[in-house]
Amino acid sequence: MESEQLFHRGYYRNSYNSITSASSDEELLDGAGAIMDFQTSEDDNLLDGDTAVGTHYTMTNGGSINSSTHLLDLLDEPIPGVGTYDDFHTIDWVREKCKDRERHRRINSKKKESAWEMTKSLYDAWSGWLVVTLTGLASGALAGLIDIAADWMTDLKEGICLSALWYNHEQCCWGSNETTFEERDKCPQWKTWAELIIGQAEGPGSYIMNYIMYIFWALSFAFLAVSLVKVFAPYACGSGIPEIKTILSGFIIRGYLGKWTLMIKTITLVLAVASGLSLGKEGPLVHVACCCGNIFSYLFPKYSTNEAKKREVLSAASAAGVSVAFGAPIGGVLFSLEEVSYYFPLKTLWRSFFAALVAAFVLRSINPFGNSRLVLFYVEYHTPWYLFELFPFILLGVFGGLWGAFFIRANIAWCRRRKSTKFGKYPVLEVIIVAAITAVIAFPNPYTRLNTSELIKELFTDCGPLESSSLCDYRNDMNASKIVDDIPDRPAGVGVYSAIWQLCLALIFKIIMTVFTFGIKVPSGLFIPSMAIGAIAGRIVGIAVEQLAYYHHDWFIFKEWCEVGADCITPGLYAMVGAAACLGGVTRMTVSLVVIVFELTGGLEYIVPLMAAVMTSKWVGDAFGREGIYEAHIRLNGYPFLDAKEEFTHTTLAADVMRPRRSDPPLAVLTQDNMTVDDIENMINETSYNGFPVIMSKESQRLVGFALRRDLTIAIESARKKQEGIVGSSRVCFAQHTPSLPAESPRPLKLRSILDMSPFTVTDHTPMEIVVDIFRKLGLRQCLVTHNGRLLGIITKKDILRHMAQTANQDPASIMFN
Repeated sequence: MESEQLFHRGYYRNSYNSITSASSDEELLDGAGAIMDFQTSEDDNLLDGDTAVGTHYTMTNGGSINSSTHLLDLLDEPIPGVGTYDDFHTIDWVREKCKDRERHRRINSKKKESAWEMTKSLYDAWSGWLVVTLTGLASGALAGLIDIAADWMTDLKEGICLSALWYNHEQCCWGSNETTFEERDKCPQWKTWAELIIGQAEGPGSYIMNYIMYIFWALSFAFLAVSLVKVFAPYACGSGIPEIKTILSGFIIRGYLGKWTLMIKTITLVLAVASGLSLGKEGPLVHVACCCGNIFSYLFPKYSTNEAKKREVLSAASAAGVSVAFGAPIGGVLFSLEEVSYYFPLKTLWRSFFAALVAAFVLRSINPFGNSRLVLFYVEYHTPWYLFELFPFILLGVFGGLWGAFFIRANIAWCRRRKSTKFGKYPVLEVIIVAAITAVIAFPNPYTRLNTSELIKELFTDCGPLESSSLCDYRNDMNASKIVDDIPDRPAGVGVYSAIWQLCLALIFKIIMTVFTFGIKVPSGLFIPSMAIGAIAGRIVGIAVEQLAYYHHDWFIFKEWCEVGADCITPGLYAMVGAAACLGGVTRMTVSLVVIVFELTGGLEYIVPLMAAVMTSKWVGDAFGREGIYEAHIRLNGYPFLDAKEEFTHTTLAADVMRPRRSDPPLAVLTQDNMTVDDIENMINETSYNGFPVIMSKESQRLVGFALRRDLTIAIESARKKQEGIVGSSRVCFAQHTPSLPAESPRPLKLRSILDMSPFTVTDHTPMEIVVDIFRKLGLRQCLVTHNGRLLGIITKKDILRHMAQTANQDPASIMFN
């Protein structure tokens, strides 16, 4: 009950300013200007502290509805705080859209009055493009900074460049004339720690010293990252995508997209990647971009005062985040549409496209990888794929689906254990232990010691005449004619077999460590580790098929395509397909993933193999459970998120789900004109509900509207300060006309302006299938249930989530926000 209490906190007197002291990522500005009296009840249920989801849109232009209203009535001026939202509550989409339409009408009606008003109108029209431009610029610049810093700090674990301390290993040797073709990464300017400390470049002493320094730097980076997160910005941990999805669905998590979170996430993301943990920076870059979008939205009133409009900016920002993470602008837009956005109108599509374009342009200008490309692993294959290869591609899809299903179950089980045991109370210790185990096991294996992005690059790369990797250690036929770009399939040499064993060990290591790493209290993305696992498996399969085709080229499946001396199998392509399959198995993305991968690698010709593998991995993964990793973490954290991908097929009715139930106390309601200020304050203090239906009278139970606890508290508080004669025995009137009162009675308090006159209602016989659909498509937070116009009860978003959990044989208490 305590965990729910946080989520369902109500507003008591003198406590409506803020629920938490956290810096606000979604700071709720005073509702100045036109009062939109479309009240929403809080995301929490109105009956048990749950989310109430109403849609309220009675608009008054800061003036009175009734011309006879007294000048001092609350209707005459905006009440600061009314119509805003609090932490851990859900926005009312319908109310926010109405508020925006009213603002738009007001601007249009004034723009012909003067040049200044026309300028303001143009500024308002262009503010959407300006905010996404700023977001794209900031996202691209930060991504370039993170890439450069992470590369430098990763190489710092192995040594340092004496000629220029700020150069990484590759940059250090660029200008050297003493490198050789075989050992192109060795140059006098780059010194390993063993050379600097004990003066030895080779031998067991050198190996041990480098091993110790590698572990020291890995632990130092990990400790610094987790300490910064714990002390300054707890929200900076994880990938951020589950929370971004929840925020885009209308939930408010203050501070999650704030300035401190942005700054700490940027710094600690570099440290976490450099520590060598099995994580990536691509998921957190979406969070970083959304922080930029949120911060810039406060420069424009159109977005700062409207939560629904702000979420349009965040959708565009998430597209920019993927654009710079993978160098895939189109994939970023599709990712935002397919994976994270809840509401995605057409203009948001265009702005997302523009934000992704700007971000990609800035990143390309910075050129963090020094290859004049947006991505580290751009590859070009020179061989087409053949029809018989679809079979191994589909097998890789099956592997990706199995890996995804295993990872989701194992990681969620570990995260649940972390939450429910003492181990979760020591996040710093957990990060240190995971980093130590990772560093100790990773160093001896050259493929696990490599930066994960570098590993993927090596696995994707085709073996050309200039490759010196052990993966390209084939036995050459000196008599065969060679073309530079078309080297025929050859028998594998000792180096290749050795590399395969090392890759098998790396695969097992990555699978185990990724399960325990995703979810620890440092910024941790899942894209790159999943792609690495798939790329390792794909490269192994690719080499196996290549050798099979070489030794058995007379088999009927190879005979037509693989002649002796032909180059028909590309192992790097298998690595690319395997990477896509494993990432698809974990996230259950399809269209956006295929586009991201072909933008990432330049492999436009290989869309069909990618589609086959990704679709297979999704089907196999869905056979074990339809949830992707992000949906699973949303459910684990109990966020009030109604997934549009879930189907609700049960035959229950609204009356079966509504509150109050037969065993519950009667519904807490207000009457429209016979309650006093004291009566309402007592009801607020004695209950934890976040909204109250307003009825004509207890006898008739005819519905009038809906009033929020927060708005009632703020309005009464404001009236006591600004109006004379408002006392505890003052009659509160929600009706349009004040009833006649005895002459000696205190002045009545009119609160019609905060009343939602048109809350969503359904009848008690409405099928729950329709109710769930209404909640999803309109973004509702509560819905009132009536019978022949008489109020029976209420259904909130959390009631629906509980009901869906019960029908899926889950514990309803386990899905609530904690």
